Amino acid sequence: MLNLMIITALAGVAGTGLGGVIGALFRKDSNRTVSLLLSFAGGVMISVVCFDLITEAIGTEVGVTIVVIGISLGVAVVYLLNAVIDKRTDKEVSHIDKMHPKTADDLDELTHANHLNEHRKKGDSPSSLFVAGIVMACAIALHNVPEGMTIGASFASTGSVLTGASLILAVLIGMHNIPEGMAVVVPLVSGGMNRGRAVLVTALSGAPTMIGAALGYWLGDIGPLGLALSLSFASGAMIYVVFGEILPQAILMYRSKLPTFAVTFGLLVGLLMIYA
Repeated sequence: MLNLMIITALAGVAGTGLGGVIGALFRKDSNRTVSLLLSFAGGVMISVVCFDLITEAIGTEVGVTIVVIGISLGVAVVYLLNAVIDKRTDKEVSHIDKMHPKTADDLDELTHANHLNEHRKKGDSPSSLFVAGIVMACAIALHNVPEGMTIGASFASTGSVLTGASLILAVLIGMHNIPEGMAVVVPLVSGGMNRGRAVLVTALSGAPTMIGAALGYWLGDIGPLGLALSLSFASGAMIYVVFGEILPQAILMYRSKLPTFAVTFGLLVGLLMIYA
């Protein structure tokens, strides 16, 4: 259990914190590089979810229906968590018309930076910019819980977090958290917070990953039904994160065919990691 908490802390807190450090010190990033890294990570996650976590859930022999229900719940919970944040911020952002999508139609909307940009356009006070940064940090903190569950559920299934899917997922979630940390720290610094404190707040937004890991492990440790629900719920959460966040973000950051090849390469690498 201690190893699980340490690895999850590195994925959640250190990953988000590293993004915060990069954002606080440099403020700029290579969209092309980050896009391809995210695409690759998304491809590996797809492999791990589809060819490891879901197959493990089915292998508990509780029935495919339970697995489907668990996956559906995972997707729904992460979607609803994001919808709450969107509802709080979208009212401040003008849209083209009623048919215009309210999320993920550009990179700023995907990371909720559009909320920050509206305050900047209006010339609002630094405190408003600070609040925008806190909103973004809360959005990341909320969906880090189900992300952490994937690590905990995998650990409950294999009994080890230092090998197999648990470690792969921890590394990938850490990579995924880097650009999110970069998105959070900039408005905090712009709002007047010193860089050190801004990085600390950003890193702490990744702490709920540890709560998710403990929850995923607890569910997975209470028997076959709990393990199946934990694995399938975590799989659903990651499916939404990959297809609803990581891949759209990667494509919006670098509009070309290369992210497609990076996803495919990541998927194949994931297969090799699982079965080689």
